[in-house]
Amino acid sequence: MKKLSIVLAVLLVAALVFGVVSLNQKNDLQKQLDTKVSELAKAVTDSDAAKAAQAAAEEAKTAAEAALSDAAAKAEETIASLTAEKDQAAAAAQETIAGLEEKLTAAAADAETALADAAAKAEEALAAVTAEKDEAVKSLTAAGEQVAALEDQVSSMGKMLTNGYAGKTVILHSNDVHGAVEGYAYMATLRDWFESLGAEVILADAGDFSQGTTYVSVSKGLTAVQMMNAAGYDVVTLGNHEFDFGYAQLMENLKQAEFTTISANVLDENEHSILPASAMFEGKNGVKVAFVGLETPETATKVNPGLIKEIHFTAFDALYAAAQAGIDMVRDQADVVIGLWHLGVDEESAANGYRSIDVLNKVTGVDFVIDGHSHTVMTEGENGEPIQSTGTKFAYVGVIVIDNETKTICDHFLYPTKGLAKDAEVAAKAKEIMDEVDAKYGAVFATSEVLLNGERAPGNRTEETNMGDLITDAMVWSVVKEGGIEQVEPSHVVGITNGGGIRAAIQPGDVTMKDINTVLPFGNTVAVIYVTGDELLEALEASTYCTPSSIGGYPQTSGITWTLDTTKAYDQGEVYTLDGKESSYFKPASIQRVSIQEINGEAFDPAALYAVVTNNFCAAGGDTYNAFARAYSEGSGFDTGIPMDEAVMAYVTDVLNGNITAEAYGAPRGTETQIK
Repeated sequence: MKKLSIVLAVLLVAALVFGVVSLNQKNDLQKQLDTKVSELAKAVTDSDAAKAAQAAAEEAKTAAEAALSDAAAKAEETIASLTAEKDQAAAAAQETIAGLEEKLTAAAADAETALADAAAKAEEALAAVTAEKDEAVKSLTAAGEQVAALEDQVSSMGKMLTNGYAGKTVILHSNDVHGAVEGYAYMATLRDWFESLGAEVILADAGDFSQGTTYVSVSKGLTAVQMMNAAGYDVVTLGNHEFDFGYAQLMENLKQAEFTTISANVLDENEHSILPASAMFEGKNGVKVAFVGLETPETATKVNPGLIKEIHFTAFDALYAAAQAGIDMVRDQADVVIGLWHLGVDEESAANGYRSIDVLNKVTGVDFVIDGHSHTVMTEGENGEPIQSTGTKFAYVGVIVIDNETKTICDHFLYPTKGLAKDAEVAAKAKEIMDEVDAKYGAVFATSEVLLNGERAPGNRTEETNMGDLITDAMVWSVVKEGGIEQVEPSHVVGITNGGGIRAAIQPGDVTMKDINTVLPFGNTVAVIYVTGDELLEALEASTYCTPSSIGGYPQTSGITWTLDTTKAYDQGEVYTLDGKESSYFKPASIQRVSIQEINGEAFDPAALYAVVTNNFCAAGGDTYNAFARAYSEGSGFDTGIPMDEAVMAYVTDVLNGNITAEAYGAPRGTETQIK
């Protein structure tokens, strides 16, 4: 504005000087000039006011900045103070937390210790209560058994006292004695009782007397024959275990027998029976009782095939034909025909029709059957068939009563032997045998911290057991330490033994030679065979074909990690044969149930060669091990000659230092898995 006024004034002066501005124009310009001068004065005044305002603002700004600076300083001071307080509080809190954590750790440790002590005391208390409970259960069970036995005895004695046995013929029978030599004195006692009551008595046995305890196995069955002579047996049939020490040994033993031995279906190479099929007994009253003997065809594979090459056992339909032929020979002459059969009623025998009830359904002319083999306690078959069996080891003595007037069976029952008096003369003979064996085999050579499983089922014939682990480990060790396995690397060496060859348990405590010999009574030796992985699979598949039902061939193993799927069916192929003779088992047409995961920690190879340490029974094709027999017959293996019981005793002594520990064998090692 000031610059504009100056310009107008200059123009006015110039106009006056040059006379180019009119008077009116001059007046207008003067007014404009005055206006502009007034505006200029006002602007100057406003400018001064603005400057004053600006100065005031600057002063206020300066004051504000000073106040802000003071406030910031105070804020920083406050923040510093609060930060210091926070840091102090945090340090104090950290110290408190550390103290609390230390106390918490100590409290946790104390709690853990207290909990462990409490758990230990609780476990101790539980173990004590469990032990008391177990003892109570045992006592209750024993009491119940004793009461049942006494009731049976009272019932049996009641029959003996009230029925009267004048004019009666009584058959007393046993089966599956398995070396319980002291029990023969019961037979003599009962014979004398019935005779004192007026009866004529016949003593019979349905087989398996040659094996089961050291008292008969060390003599290869001869002492059993001697005890049966002492008890006064009249007629016996053969069980499969009569052949455990070989056909030649059996026939040598029977030369000393004072009783008649019968069997209709054991034939020599010329198809002639090695024994009479039957025996006839005629009493004083003219009653004729005939016995017809049968042996289980399973003997062909339940006994070392190499020991019975001279003979064979009629099987399948030929078994029924042999039984019927034996019956027909005596039926017309006999008043009563008794089947004296070692067949049993085991489920594993059903597939081939070898059970006593199967044979009864195929033949005619038998009045009653005395049965053995399956260790069954029964007074009739599952469908009421006329069959009786006493269990095993003289738990009972069987009684069959024939009325001489009607010439028919009028009664039959089992007499429990618990608490029964023993004939002194027969008992003395048994003690003489037992004392001699005990003196030789009763020495303690080791201890066991655990119970080693000796059960059949569930046990060694149905699943992996700690006993099976111990035995197969010992077998493998006994061979490897001696050397001689040269065709494969050590990682390809495994062990297998048949569960049916394990015959007893070992209790915790002292272990004697007799204990081991009782577990392994057959005198089998350790053998080695070389098989492919495929052949090993076949052997395992065939040996578990009926699992979870028990089977003597069930494989107890060492070095093999394998799985058995029992939910799958066995693919049954052609019947196995040995030396041209049919066995009781069938080859798997395919591998359906068994798989092998590892061999000694390495992957399994079906095409690889493996060395199997087994017993000479399995190597020769015993039980279900036909795959082994094929390899063995071709010279692919050897017999070490080391007795199995000696291998186990040496292993326990040298490797386990005489102590079977819970750590080593307290439970099965778990290399076998079953899918059920």
